[in-house]
Amino acid sequence: MRPTASPVLVCAAALAAGTLTACGGGGGASDRDTVRIAFHKETDSKVTFRDDYLKSVAGQFEKKYPGKKVKLVPVQAPQQDYYTKIQQMMRSPKTAPDLVYEDTFLINSDIESGYLRPLDDFVASWDDWKQFEPAAKRAAGGADGKVYGIPDGTDTRALWFNKQLFAKAGLPQDWKPRSWKEVLSTARTLKKKLPGVVPLNVYAGKGAGEATAMQGFEMLLYGTGKDPLYDPKAKKWVKGGKGFRDSLEFLATVRRDKLGPDESQVVDPNVTTDVATQLLPQGKLAIALDGSWLSQHWIDTSGSKPWPQWRRTMGRAPMPTQHGQAPGEVSMSGGWTWSIPAKSRNPELAWKMIRVLQSKRNAVEWCVRGSQVAVRQDVATDPRYLRSMPGIKFFTDRVPTTHYRPALPVYPQVSTAITEATESVATGSASPREAAAAYDDQLEGITDGATVTR
Repeated sequence: MRPTASPVLVCAAALAAGTLTACGGGGGASDRDTVRIAFHKETDSKVTFRDDYLKSVAGQFEKKYPGKKVKLVPVQAPQQDYYTKIQQMMRSPKTAPDLVYEDTFLINSDIESGYLRPLDDFVASWDDWKQFEPAAKRAAGGADGKVYGIPDGTDTRALWFNKQLFAKAGLPQDWKPRSWKEVLSTARTLKKKLPGVVPLNVYAGKGAGEATAMQGFEMLLYGTGKDPLYDPKAKKWVKGGKGFRDSLEFLATVRRDKLGPDESQVVDPNVTTDVATQLLPQGKLAIALDGSWLSQHWIDTSGSKPWPQWRRTMGRAPMPTQHGQAPGEVSMSGGWTWSIPAKSRNPELAWKMIRVLQSKRNAVEWCVRGSQVAVRQDVATDPRYLRSMPGIKFFTDRVPTTHYRPALPVYPQVSTAITEATESVATGSASPREAAAAYDDQLEGITDGATVTR
């Protein structure tokens, strides 16, 4: 894992990002009438959809509970650095927020570190909890069977493609590749017909962190066979065998044939933002293996790159399995939750804030603003949600073939090892076989030898 920053650096970073209160200062963690909310703010300052939503909900909260206040603590950083910073903040009552925006892949490791408070006593008397899909509840749960977060949406992943660029290259508007071979063949056609356009982006650098592991590499890996990362029956992690090496070989092919971004973009920590706000809207990228939320940057003035044309410009296609084998496509799903740190001074007030955040009206509003796939049954059938964006049905239809990351405490370390393997291949510093061998060595240490070879 990336080394953690010191508390001083975390406070400085939060203040530089526009934090509304000093770390551990007056009106902060010791104020019983104030709920402090730490959340991820995109590195692009024009991305305001989450900020605007939280400001709106904060106003509702303060009106509903006179005398209570909300302090928003935006942590502006690349996503991987955000994880490090909130973990550092949660270590001490002096800096712990009362509510934190938590990626589900971190929940079990943060539970093991003692950072999160179980919410079972709260959800037991909350009728809305019945509306949440079982899979979403599991994603927000710990290995101990307790609830540690309230999910605000989920996501699926697929191939976004620019239909206008496809038309110029003589490619079909209803593109639906049936194998990796067809994806690469299409990328080669785009390279030949459209000089200056990046044919295909698959995240492969350490800087993009979990975006590289999940919507890059694992979208390939889970298309190679059953349980390719963790064997639930053996309760062991799978070493870098054939499916792992084949996935790395796909990335090596993208690099060798110059089908992806140049190396400086691959390793740039801001690459996820650049794809959404520059490369796609400017017509510089033809295909992006990415998430269902991508249009949140384009749908209105709260996004970083208002782009009305996206509705007729961007198409979507399922990511195929390696050879088109059943079920023929693959997706990965994750999501974020609102969690209460174990060292919060105001857990009851934080829970009241969660209930305001997760009223049906606000849950619909967030799914619309954030281009989220609904996790509440009443939201999933809401007319406004169903009309919210082109493609919402497409991404919802991916759920039956989607996969979830192993919800185990060591997964974040495994994820880091994956990103190191992908970057070494994507930059040409290692062959797929060498990168897989290095991954195996790391995996042995991370899991204390709980591995299996296939």
